[in-house]
Amino acid sequence: MSPKIPWCLLAILLLAGVPFAEAQEGKKIPWIGYLAGAGSGPAPAFIQGLGDLGYVEGKNIGAVYRTTEGRQERSADLAAEVVRLQVDVIVVDGSNIALAVKKATSSIPIVLPTSTDPVGTGLVASVARPGGNVTGLTTLTEELGGKQLELLKEIVAGLNRVAILRPRGSANDMFVKATEPTARALGVKIIPLVFRGPEDFEDAFRSATKERANGLIDRSGPTVSAADRKRVVELTVKNRLPAISSFTGWADNGGLLTYGPDRNVMYRRAATYVDKILKGTKPADLPVEAPNKFELIVNLKAAKQIGVTIPPNVLTRADRVIK
Repeated sequence: MSPKIPWCLLAILLLAGVPFAEAQEGKKIPWIGYLAGAGSGPAPAFIQGLGDLGYVEGKNIGAVYRTTEGRQERSADLAAEVVRLQVDVIVVDGSNIALAVKKATSSIPIVLPTSTDPVGTGLVASVARPGGNVTGLTTLTEELGGKQLELLKEIVAGLNRVAILRPRGSANDMFVKATEPTARALGVKIIPLVFRGPEDFEDAFRSATKERANGLIDRSGPTVSAADRKRVVELTVKNRLPAISSFTGWADNGGLLTYGPDRNVMYRRAATYVDKILKGTKPADLPVEAPNKFELIVNLKAAKQIGVTIPPNVLTRADRVIK
């Protein structure tokens, strides 16, 4: 059996033109191009999903990983680079990067582990019939923003000005637009906080203070590293700003509330899409999948630091409470 080779080394071997398994066993293995906005490798849950399907690194699968390091302006160049490598499937973690990849290729299948309104952004023709070369999963943004706003309203007395922290990009513009009807119904003004990179976070929170925001929705997304997202959490606590995010790690890293789909499940599901495509199914024939379960995580320690009290009816609905 082939020894287990780290994904980063496999990427180096690919770029050198010496795929490990081909050199060792004399046969071609499929290659995955994985593009993300942050991180040091493919999502662990995605790798686990491939493993559950029988794929072993260096034996019957290889991958090349690229990250924009939070710089969306790098998306087009990295997309073109991965397309030139002629991988079999491209997995793209983030809607805005996916738009650059779709522009770079109409033939290589593209799988989205998570996406924000893939129909509205033009990534797919429809959820049921994606068409073209893109498919995957969506976070159902149309419902998510409104539900997050409602949760903040239940917790924060007098909530009337909510900032939405987000990177530049059409997908996040649509998130704000989808949240506006709920905001109007609740009497809440939305304050957009757009950042280019982590160096903008401090200024963004100063703007939130200047605009008298008394709540925040985090939409930093996969373009932000875990360390930078933790910095955002720290800024919400420092500014005593009740905040909610769809990322599970938000509450675990000290954030007040997490509400959204279990992304680890979505990454594992993305592996099944890759498997089907590698076995011959066309992306156009794979409907975009939406999560059927959303989880609510409450961090009581963060609530105490910020100075808010979580109502009992919210606690009883929580899937997990961090004390």
